[in-house]
Amino acid sequence: MTLDRHIDLTAYDSRDALAEALAERTADALRSEIADGGAATLAVSGGSTPKLYFQKLSRAELDWSAVTVTLVDERWVPDTEPRSNARLVKDNLLQNAAAAATFVPLVTDAASPEGGLPEVTERVADLPAPLTVAILGMGGDGHTASFFPGGDRLEDAIDPTGRALVTPMRAQAAIEPRITFTLPALVSAKLLVLHIEGEDKKRVLDEALRGPDPRAMPIRAVIDHAPRPLDVVWAA
Repeated sequence: MTLDRHIDLTAYDSRDALAEALAERTADALRSEIADGGAATLAVSGGSTPKLYFQKLSRAELDWSAVTVTLVDERWVPDTEPRSNARLVKDNLLQNAAAAATFVPLVTDAASPEGGLPEVTERVADLPAPLTVAILGMGGDGHTASFFPGGDRLEDAIDPTGRALVTPMRAQAAIEPRITFTLPALVSAKLLVLHIEGEDKKRVLDEALRGPDPRAMPIRAVIDHAPRPLDVVWAA
């Protein structure tokens, strides 16, 4: 169902059905990429929304040893912390068959994302480009990845002509300092999907579609600069 010429939304009857379908679609894309090139990359988001999707995907039958998993963005905290996206991925996705995948974290031992930026840049530059699959989430303020309204490096992060792969980000709503893939790196993914759940998130998306300024609702930057209508999956 197309709500706007810039997105293509698929609504599911339940969150379980969404997670199952998204896991199957992700697995299909990874299998195809492995068959074509021998390796595949998957960038995922944190938060509570993708947990069920992760658990279902972890059981997919494919050559996980040929898959590299990373994060769309990360809080600058150790992976022992409850708010770490890496911890979420390790506990829910890198299990079962998917335990054979390689994981590339976005956090280093540096004290800050600014200090760790050179090492993280080197890590992601070593990934096959473009990303095979990137799964985005969205916050109630319209942020995606760590593209926060009012973020100190928001303009750089959503610059469609920018050449950086990752950038630090600090914003009041972010709580911790963060590091994030940039807009060009994300929208170049072969399969790019926005995964949202709940009526509130649907209303935020509708508002973003009506608003022209991506600095106020950064998900709009993704919608505007994706090379094809942004694939959105949603369940109430």
